[in-house]
Amino acid sequence: MIQKRSKVLWFTGLSGSGKTTIAEGTYQHLIKNGKKVKILDGDKIRGEIHYNLGFTKMDIEKNNKKIAELCIDLISSYDFIIVPIISPFSYLRKKVRAMIGLGFYEIYIQASLTKVINRDVKGLYKKALRNEINNFSDNKNKIQKLFQKKR
Repeated sequence: MIQKRSKVLWFTGLSGSGKTTIAEGTYQHLIKNGKKVKILDGDKIRGEIHYNLGFTKMDIEKNNKKIAELCIDLISSYDFIIVPIISPFSYLRKKVRAMIGLGFYEIYIQASLTKVINRDVKGLYKKALRNEINNFSDNKNKIQKLFQKKR
């Protein structure tokens, strides 16, 4: 019997880098090609299931680990599981890779801090500057300077 080789595509990058947009395009492409695909969007899961988690290092770790566990639970039912998520810590991505094993693909979506601040689709960078979100970015001074340049 041939065992199905499912894949987890773990899209990572800064908030606003385009992870979800690229994930949705990838989803459409794979569906058109007859693949069974599931998207586990980090923002949606954080908002619907892990709503008690913030952006502290520990909260990010918990969210990433719980999503990895969800991938493991679902992997036999899909050809591809696409996960657009903020996953800023390399040690954590290595842990997720070890949990999922073969079929884990990390895809980094590169976008400059200037670009994501200018987009600020969710308003998270502005909230971080107003201290409404703690531990959102290690680049707070850089964010402040870039926002000042925009004005």
